[in-house]
Amino acid sequence: MTTFTKIIGDESPFIEVDASKRLSKIDPMTYGGFTEHMGRCIYGGIYDPENPLSDARGFRKDVLEALREIDIPVVRYPGGNFVATYHWQDGIGPRDKRPKRPELAWLGTESNQFGTDEFMQWLDVLSEGKPQRVEPYLCLNMGTGTLDEALAWVEYCNGTRDTHYANLRRQNGHPEPYRVKYWALGNEVWGPWQVEQMTKEDYAKKAAQWAKALRLLDPDVVLILCGQDGQASWDHYVLNKCVGWVDMHSIHVYTASEQHVKNATAPLAAERAIEITASLIDLARIENGVAPTKAPVKICFDEWNVWDPERAPGDKGAEEKYTLSDALAVAVWLNVFVRQSRYIGMANIAQTVNVISPLMTTSKGVVKQSTWWPLLLFSKYMRGWTVASHVRAAAYAGETQPAWLQGALGENGAPWLDVSATLGDDGFVNLAVVNISETEDFVVDLKGVSAETSVYTVSGSQVSSTNTEEKEDVGLSEGKWDGKGKYTFPKHTFTLLRWKA
Repeated sequence: MTTFTKIIGDESPFIEVDASKRLSKIDPMTYGGFTEHMGRCIYGGIYDPENPLSDARGFRKDVLEALREIDIPVVRYPGGNFVATYHWQDGIGPRDKRPKRPELAWLGTESNQFGTDEFMQWLDVLSEGKPQRVEPYLCLNMGTGTLDEALAWVEYCNGTRDTHYANLRRQNGHPEPYRVKYWALGNEVWGPWQVEQMTKEDYAKKAAQWAKALRLLDPDVVLILCGQDGQASWDHYVLNKCVGWVDMHSIHVYTASEQHVKNATAPLAAERAIEITASLIDLARIENGVAPTKAPVKICFDEWNVWDPERAPGDKGAEEKYTLSDALAVAVWLNVFVRQSRYIGMANIAQTVNVISPLMTTSKGVVKQSTWWPLLLFSKYMRGWTVASHVRAAAYAGETQPAWLQGALGENGAPWLDVSATLGDDGFVNLAVVNISETEDFVVDLKGVSAETSVYTVSGSQVSSTNTEEKEDVGLSEGKWDGKGKYTFPKHTFTLLRWKA
């Protein structure tokens, strides 16, 4: 948690980190990914069998290498909106016998050449050299799907007995169970764009029934309830009815604005959504008399990112061209997750490659967009424990996107320096600072820095700077600082300072 004091008069900016005050553990699943059958995420992204950059299974080796670099811990699949008409059995067995289907979420055709077994194989390859495997997280079809179909998928993935779908997996060449732990009870079924949109009453009843049956089949599954954005009556109602059946509550928020300051501060709306959702979870547990010994229901923020659907329409592949402003917004997003780590059980950037992604493939390689660099630094260093920090800074108090955020921030507004801090298991303190200002460098007194400090800075010449296959205008620079005196955080930059506690 980071506390904030708005500068009054001639006070100077000030940041304090207290590594002795460990507040909450950061779940490694915070740095998760998401792959959906949408645009070029699967076909042409992680799976591209005709490309010489792919391995014998058709998996893009350069994408795998990049995802290993950010040590991705979990990947959500196969959607997303796509899942509402997806029938998993279409995507198993001999490829020449798999049916092509109309795809209604993004108005395409699904070849089913990549399905459950290929996804699990891809995760195995992605996990090579890691001490722990990259976990699969599967989303169940609660649109056109049935409970029988969901149970069959769990049996196919996790079954160990002499039963039909477990044997079908073995017949398809996979004798050992996949041990899929994480299962979502549908995706955005509250939305009017959904195939078979539901009322909150209908969904809550259905989710509780499905959860009961799924736990009878596999008591070890972790079930994720389909929430909205954490601040809606939907979230309140479905949590009240289902809090005793589930392990996590999913919320989705996307942010974007054409105006830089609105764009960079917009993720603070997600911070408020997390706080509201955490309170709704507590309220649901209280009202339902949930035993205090039952593990807390965490928040699964399984879709988040900067995305303007008008700028990058979903039915046209949603290939955002990200700017430095967007990179700073992503850094603020990640600061939010660190500050609120007490409540976060998982978070998944949407998406992992090509579709609103920090990573884009071309026929010749991968392009690391501006948003790649804060994601890399956070996933590499901002782990362990959230520790206490305090920032005194000037603040922005103007209009926000969404508009309600301005009122929620109150008279203090949003600090120009957005801050979080961690203490890693390696004994290093990490301080993440986003200077949101487009025009002003801030010379800051730093308290708590106790040693020579490594400095990592994400910057570009202007907030509109982008990266392309031909030119990288937003990049990462590394340096050292002696840890003494004041530190200058340049305008429109993300800086990570790292020192031994």
